[in-house]
Amino acid sequence: MRMGEGMDASITSERPSAPCVLRAARAEDVDAVLEIERAAFGDPWSRSAFVDLIGDPRVAFIVADIAGDVRGYIVAWYVLDEGEIGNLAVHDSARRQGIGARLLDGAIAAVRASDVDSLYLEVRDSNAAARALYASRGFAEVGRRREYYRRPKEDALVLRLDLEPIPPG
Repeated sequence: MRMGEGMDASITSERPSAPCVLRAARAEDVDAVLEIERAAFGDPWSRSAFVDLIGDPRVAFIVADIAGDVRGYIVAWYVLDEGEIGNLAVHDSARRQGIGARLLDGAIAAVRASDVDSLYLEVRDSNAAARALYASRGFAEVGRRREYYRRPKEDALVLRLDLEPIPPG
């Protein structure tokens, strides 16, 4: 399944102000994604990196949309039976509302539907909140990349989630 097919009729969650809708990223979302990216990461991805992901059938590029505003995003890609989460970030004003968890669940569902057996990611060793989120979804540490992150310099933990196949019918 290519992310975006059927995604706009997606998952909603009522919040006091407006529902949060997960949907496939569009070209007009890139500015908001870049703003979140630059605030969240010391070594942010470029505009072209995000633009190149839009519409790629091997990529799940999902945004959390609240009342027309992008409040978070996740990028995952997959080849054959393996996938990787490249980035997950939530706008500062929308943190601690479950948006990151919902984005993660959306990406897991997308890669699972594409017959992926294992999903990997790297996370900063010091990022306790992210590590707790990933652990809550069944990710387990399988390695360490020394000095993987450059700004600031830090090790990355490599995590893997083994996905159960979707039963037929």
